[in-house]
Amino acid sequence: MNDTDTPGPESADAPLHRPGIKSYVLRAGRMTTAQTRGLEEVWPRLGLTLADGPLDLDAVFGRRAPRVVEVGFGMGASLIEQAEAHPETDYIGIEVHAPGVGKLLDEADKRGLTNLRVYREDALAVLEQCIPAASLTTVQLFFPDPWPKKKHHKRRIVQPAFVELVRTRLEPGGTLHMATDWEAYAEWMAEVMAEAPGYANIAEAETAPYVPRPDYRPLTKFEVRGERLGHGVWDLVHRRADA
Repeated sequence: MNDTDTPGPESADAPLHRPGIKSYVLRAGRMTTAQTRGLEEVWPRLGLTLADGPLDLDAVFGRRAPRVVEVGFGMGASLIEQAEAHPETDYIGIEVHAPGVGKLLDEADKRGLTNLRVYREDALAVLEQCIPAASLTTVQLFFPDPWPKKKHHKRRIVQPAFVELVRTRLEPGGTLHMATDWEAYAEWMAEVMAEAPGYANIAEAETAPYVPRPDYRPLTKFEVRGERLGHGVWDLVHRRADA
């Protein structure tokens, strides 16, 4: 995918944490009454922090169940829809932006969801410090910032070190599901995953390296609008294939 002046994914031995480089930018935003309520009233029940340390997921949720982590859930509509539709599954959302966290918490409380917990932290730190090895059924990364400018490609969260960390947190047979509406980023993701050890692409030959949107990934309003305008969306699903 890369020409000679386009920086590609980092090498497999690049550090996970790179000083001064983040895959997100914290933006100031006005908080609605509902979002503020979520952070102030619901957070004590559903919020998690790095200070909690490594999680005992059975204790956190009070049961043993399939576990899904969504990295960067935005305003949380997709995650709320999944948690409500699949009460037999436990979900952990990670997002750094306060309005999105507050909105998700408020909505989770209004719908009486008990199978959802939330971090307002850097996803790399959460995965590294808090999520036990081989504990997750799925890690979801839907529509991450594509950082389209060449000089910003190093900020893309999908790098060899990231997908290797995710692999260690997935149970054998667990899946990493990524989706993007930027074709160049989809190609980047496919390139990273093609080189990543311990993964198998589940795509059929006729659509590889991509898969049709799985039913469990909700179709967002943004995505519907994009499809009307002729924009594509690319889903990639890879299974942890090592023991």
